[in-house]
Amino acid sequence: MVVDDHDIVCAGIRRLLADEDDIKVIGEANNGEDAIRMAKELEPDVVIMDVKMPGIGGLEATRKMVSHQPQVRIIALTVYGEEPFPSRLLQAGASGYLTKGSSIKEMITAIRLVVSGKHYIGPEIAQQLALKNLTDVDGSQIDQLSERELQVMLMITQGLKVQDISDKLFLSPKTVNSYRYRLFDKLGVSSDVELTLLAIRHGLLDTETA
Repeated sequence: MVVDDHDIVCAGIRRLLADEDDIKVIGEANNGEDAIRMAKELEPDVVIMDVKMPGIGGLEATRKMVSHQPQVRIIALTVYGEEPFPSRLLQAGASGYLTKGSSIKEMITAIRLVVSGKHYIGPEIAQQLALKNLTDVDGSQIDQLSERELQVMLMITQGLKVQDISDKLFLSPKTVNSYRYRLFDKLGVSSDVELTLLAIRHGLLDTETA
C-alpha cells in the first residue's frame, strides 16, 4: 500500500513496481487517517508512508498503524533525510526509511527486506544516525521535543489553526494551546511565524511538500 498526498507519486510508485512479480500495490491513500482505515481493511504486508501530509501526518499514522497492526511493515519515504525525522519514525515503529531521491531498485530491496522481518535504512541516513550515536551529542533543540510536541509544531508550521489541530488530534483547544506555548518556551520563540522560521532553519519545512 502507498500513502502520499500527491496522486502522481502514488501512481508513479505503482507503475514502477508493476514489473515485480512478488510485489503488488493493493491500495493508495492521500492522508494518515485514510491510511489507517485502509490498512485495517486491506491488511497489506508493507506500507510506503510519506511523512508530511495533511491531517495527522506520517509519523502519527505510523505509530497508530503499528499499534493496531504490529504485523504491518512500514517504510517511510520522504524528502526529509535529516534528524529528527529518521529517529522519530523508527521509534514510532517504521521498519525502513528512504528519501525520495532513492532509486526504485533500492525501494524494491527495502520492501523485500522488511517483509522478511529485517530493517532497511538508506545509506546516507544510516551514516547520519551512526555518527549521531558515535558523537553522543544531545542534538538540536528540536531533537528534545516529544513526539506530540513535534507533531503539533509541524501542524502549526503548515498553517493549521488551533481548532483544526484540536479536531485532527482529538485534543481540546486548551491542550493544543498548552503544547503551543510549551513549544514557544522550549524553542525560545514568541509567535507562529518565528516557529515556522525555526522549522525552516532546521530543515523541517521548505518550499516543497515532502
